[in-house]
Amino acid sequence: MLELLLLIVVANSAPVVAGDLLGNRWEQSIDAGLRLQDGRPLLGRSKTWRGLAAALVATTVAAPVLGLHWSTGLTAGALSMAGDLIASFSKRRLGYAPSARAPLLDSIPESLLPAVGLRAVFALDWLGVAAVVALFAIMVRLLSPLLYRLHIRRRPW
Repeated sequence: MLELLLLIVVANSAPVVAGDLLGNRWEQSIDAGLRLQDGRPLLGRSKTWRGLAAALVATTVAAPVLGLHWSTGLTAGALSMAGDLIASFSKRRLGYAPSARAPLLDSIPESLLPAVGLRAVFALDWLGVAAVVALFAIMVRLLSPLLYRLHIRRRPW
């Protein structure tokens, strides 16, 4: 369970680190500025191909370091980013601005999808899935302000 939680953290940290390292390079938004009939962006400008690629590469590399197959890392990264994109899509439909705070929506999908999708790999029962999601939500809530103070995050959430 700890390895999965670490992969989820890596997946969600990699886009931030890539943005800090690369600045504006390769910052193309996944939705290419597309707006739906409600006038709001599909995902928003903060969801970039660079961030997606960084998450997939980072989790693929991190998995063997954690004693896991690289494909487990890739799957964890892909599912976590899918959850993040679902959250962004949902936030836009609910009228939240890009990068606006929505506490549960900002942590549950990106941890729930990999926990459910990799249940068998990590031998998780449903209580284990709930534990991964809860621990990730707590970590985000506690660590984000600290990372902001250390100038690692741009926002305190």
